[in-house]
Amino acid sequence: MGSLASLDDFLDMLRRRTLLIIAISMLGCVLSVLWALGHQHQYESAEVIQIAQPKIADELARTTVEGSSARRLQAIQHRLMARDSVLEIIDQYDLYADMPALTTQEKVGMFRQSIRIEGVAAARDGMADDGTISVLTISARMPTALLAQQIAHDLGQRTVELSKQNRIENARDTLAFFDAQEQSLVTEIAAVEDALSDFRRDNNLALPSSLDMRRDEIASLNSELLTIARERIEIERAMERVALDERPATAERMRSEFREQLSTLDDQQELLEDYKREIEALIATSPQLERQLGAYERQLAQLRAELDRIHANRLEAELGFKLEADRQSERLMVIEEAALPDYPITESRKKKAVLGGAASVFLAIALALLLDLRSGIIRSSRQMESELGITPVVTVPVLDTRRRRRWPFGRRRRSGLEDPATG
Repeated sequence: MGSLASLDDFLDMLRRRTLLIIAISMLGCVLSVLWALGHQHQYESAEVIQIAQPKIADELARTTVEGSSARRLQAIQHRLMARDSVLEIIDQYDLYADMPALTTQEKVGMFRQSIRIEGVAAARDGMADDGTISVLTISARMPTALLAQQIAHDLGQRTVELSKQNRIENARDTLAFFDAQEQSLVTEIAAVEDALSDFRRDNNLALPSSLDMRRDEIASLNSELLTIARERIEIERAMERVALDERPATAERMRSEFREQLSTLDDQQELLEDYKREIEALIATSPQLERQLGAYERQLAQLRAELDRIHANRLEAELGFKLEADRQSERLMVIEEAALPDYPITESRKKKAVLGGAASVFLAIALALLLDLRSGIIRSSRQMESELGITPVVTVPVLDTRRRRRWPFGRRRRSGLEDPATG
């Protein structure tokens, strides 16, 4: 121990440094009390939310909100701890009003640090982890018990409401998407049907359904043309016989009649041949028109098949929206509301003051010991024998040569020796 060789030396050091120890200890105790009084208690309250399973099995009515509950709750947590939402809560409960020097960003940071959101994973179904959360705990740590309870309950209610709104919005967006797709397909099908109707009307003669009939018409036209040709031959022969058998005047009159008949047959023949060429031209273009008609019909069939699929998806989306609106699907339920905490979670101020005072005493003794060790003075024969190995023969006490001051009631201040007058 250096200059302290025994317990007596240590006690002697304490007597010599009493004023220093008392001063440092008192100062430390005062600072400890002030520090304990300035320390603010913290209270914590928690609200427990359960993720309830759907009332209707997915096999009977599947919801349109997909994804694990952990991801959905994480998105809700991000919205709950967003800057605007946090500032709204701070303004609502007038938090940190006693600290006007704090900036807005510092207030948001302090609030986020005082909130803890923890989720408990649901039991696994087999070996697969589907990211399902069974219980969500929202804890708030605040300077007063009432604030801790109110904010924990408020955050719990906001979480439940955000979850409901998110699910309804997702279901509504899904339904709106399929509604828009269905309306678009209906409009497109109507346009294709109109185009097909115009095509059929403009090319009615060349459609495959009337092709056989037109071919029969050509056969009938050929038969009529053949009949006209026979009649023409008969008339021409009759004209030749009239020139031989009849008188010139009669023959001329009869030839004039025959020429009129031939002219009529020529007109009929020309009309039939024009009609025949028109039908033959339409029949010649029938393959191209048939391909175009097939393209229209294939496009129409594809659109109708797509419409049937979109219609089925829209019905599912509509059912999913009804499930979300009626809260028949997965939902959040508060199973344990935030309670008013009875005690703070921080340490007692009295305990802090006592520990601070004890630390002050230990610090004062340690400082006194350090100062005594640094002095290097040998104060007793035991210290000399211990430090130097020399046994002193005579011990001379310290003589105080300062002027003695008389104390009240006739007592004098003592020095290192007793006053000779008093023995």
